[in-house]
Amino acid sequence: MSALFQPFEMGGVSLANRIVVSPMCQYSAVEGLAQPWHLIHVGGLMLSGAGLVIMEATATEAAGRITHGCLGLYTDEHEAALSSLVSEARKLSDAAIGIQLGHAGRRASCRSIRDRNKGESLPPEEGAWQTFGPSAFGYDETWHTPKAMDADDIARVTQSFVDAAVRAGRAGFDVLEIHAAHGYLLHQFLSPVTNHRTDAYGGSMENRMRFPLEVVRAVRAVWPKQKALGVRVNSTDWHPDGQSIDEAVAFARQLEALGVDYVVMSAGNLAPGSKIPAATPGHQVDFATLIKKHTRLVSMAVGLIATPELAEEIVSEEKADLVAIGRAMLDNPRWGLHAAARLGVDVDYAPQYLRARPNNWLGFPLVHPDAQPVKATRQVDRPASGAGWDRPAT
Repeated sequence: MSALFQPFEMGGVSLANRIVVSPMCQYSAVEGLAQPWHLIHVGGLMLSGAGLVIMEATATEAAGRITHGCLGLYTDEHEAALSSLVSEARKLSDAAIGIQLGHAGRRASCRSIRDRNKGESLPPEEGAWQTFGPSAFGYDETWHTPKAMDADDIARVTQSFVDAAVRAGRAGFDVLEIHAAHGYLLHQFLSPVTNHRTDAYGGSMENRMRFPLEVVRAVRAVWPKQKALGVRVNSTDWHPDGQSIDEAVAFARQLEALGVDYVVMSAGNLAPGSKIPAATPGHQVDFATLIKKHTRLVSMAVGLIATPELAEEIVSEEKADLVAIGRAMLDNPRWGLHAAARLGVDVDYAPQYLRARPNNWLGFPLVHPDAQPVKATRQVDRPASGAGWDRPAT
């Protein structure tokens, strides 16, 4: 029996299996509003065979967008667009749907890589906006200098997370993930590389955790208990002066105390000078295992988990509870279904795609020579004769 395809309960949310689609920015919004592309993208991933699909990083205020093309959830129009998307996506499968909320901080107001740029800072003539951060220095000398956040800014951004969480709940999302990694605002406060404050929000690890924990505490207070709350955390900055793994674990313990349900342990992307090692399959799994060892939080592994066999190993050997799949899902939007075939598991297909199911299509072993024999364990009603389902499988 495959461990990867065992059901899982997380914060009152039932998942059909341990596969999660990572949030991945699409840079396709207009004024923060979801577009047809987002429904196509998310709708396709709802058919992937994953137990949970998490939508991309979504800004809690306009100044928190990474680019002009990033999603937002700070107006009634944003909420209505996402509510419609969730409603339509739910018609496609029973997968749970999540959303990641974040604020880019000093890494906001940049060009979109969708336009084949390198993600550099926007010039004024292209609509640059004021950025914010824990301290008044940019990502590098070519980037905007952010405003060092004062008490009013901290209160405003905290409230923006609360308001966005309330909107996400009303829009119908099952899972909410707070982005506190990858060099964005909450991570900027956590790391001594980017936080040079001398007040209650800087200096010691306790102080550097203060603002992110205030945000999480405030969101937990309004996010329904029957829905799951998670946080994406940097396990290491890969920087000589950055946050340590021990500090990341200490932060995770504080998150557990606040009622967070799961943590995703990622790494890197903080600042120039980071010495990021070459990525290898599952290179961040050990960080997820630390969460299982030192907390009772649900642990989600991420980082070049591209094959079903590696995902199965991670879960079966209890290195993590869940595996988050990112670019492999972009490459193969049926990753979960094909993983089931590789591992010999019978899973549901959308009725419209039943003809491509392993037991229904003679061509399946030709396209997927590594698939294991799958014994059908479920009966799926087919449309009436004449709809094309009664024709020979070819």
